[in-house]
Amino acid sequence: MIYFWGKKYYGSRLESSGDLQTSAASCSLPCRPLPRSVRDALSLVHPEVTKRFFGCGLPFPAKLEGCRVLDLGSGSGRDCYAFSKLVGPSGRVTGVDMTEELITASRQYIEYHQKKFGYEKPNVTFVQGYMEKLSEAGIQNDSVDVVLSNCVVCLCPDKRAVLQQAYNILKEGGELYFSDMYASKVVPDHMKEDPVLWGSHSVGTQRGFQHSTSRFSQPHCNLHSFFPLGDVSFASGTYRLFKLPKSPVVSKVTVTYKGTVADFPDQLDFDSSHCFKKDVAVSVNGEMAAILQRSRFSPDFKIQVSDQPESDSGSTPQYCHLNPFMLADKLGSSVRQCSKISK
Repeated sequence: MIYFWGKKYYGSRLESSGDLQTSAASCSLPCRPLPRSVRDALSLVHPEVTKRFFGCGLPFPAKLEGCRVLDLGSGSGRDCYAFSKLVGPSGRVTGVDMTEELITASRQYIEYHQKKFGYEKPNVTFVQGYMEKLSEAGIQNDSVDVVLSNCVVCLCPDKRAVLQQAYNILKEGGELYFSDMYASKVVPDHMKEDPVLWGSHSVGTQRGFQHSTSRFSQPHCNLHSFFPLGDVSFASGTYRLFKLPKSPVVSKVTVTYKGTVADFPDQLDFDSSHCFKKDVAVSVNGEMAAILQRSRFSPDFKIQVSDQPESDSGSTPQYCHLNPFMLADKLGSSVRQCSKISK
């Protein structure tokens, strides 16, 4: 039923996303301005692609140049084409979407963006398929550096399958970085059956927070906003998860950011608990140390492991592993009333 609503809702709105630019999309406020390189990449996307964009903002993890990126729920292709610019000619972007009409429409602009970016050959591919069945869509295991998703996982009834598939196709050290909507309680059936609420990304479920497999590490969250709909509150947040070996470092670790990540020469805000300033040594727990050692960020940090065992004082605050409403209480949030869905 959910996929039926999704295909019907999005497939019938190819001409314009104007009626989708409200509700949850307008409530997802970024924590900080997008870097100039991201704004420039978005400005180069064909206007027709942008007009058909159904998402909310742009989930942007730093340091994508040369990466192989997979976008779950690629829609009109706007994010894919922006990432096409960000990964550069040596990178590769694949968009997966269940809607045949959107895949067909997005493919029409591959050559346009290739020429716009000055690439010798295209670095974008669009594939029709389901995000909980990536292997059936032809995505090979251990083949992707970064999996991205922009307010789409909330529409999938089997979120455990999505996370497992993302884990399978990621390389060791790879990252799942997704922005989405979450609910404070079980959503009533009458809301689940409303195609507009589904289509505007306003229905989530607490299962979207579950750490579905211990093989993913650090479900760090950056909360953007939250808003009410009846007696159910919804939050928009961005999580990043990394595929790591099963035995992370357990010693006390000190890391120093070198200031070498493009767009972030002075400070790298990694998540809601870790802000790394250039040339400033910071103590982190073993799991975060493993992330920095094993991921694409390894060259950007000086990492010193001591002989002392890790203590609780250096661990990540526990609220980062909980729901975004608790994180809002701890850190504050950007709140905006949504005129169309809060009445």
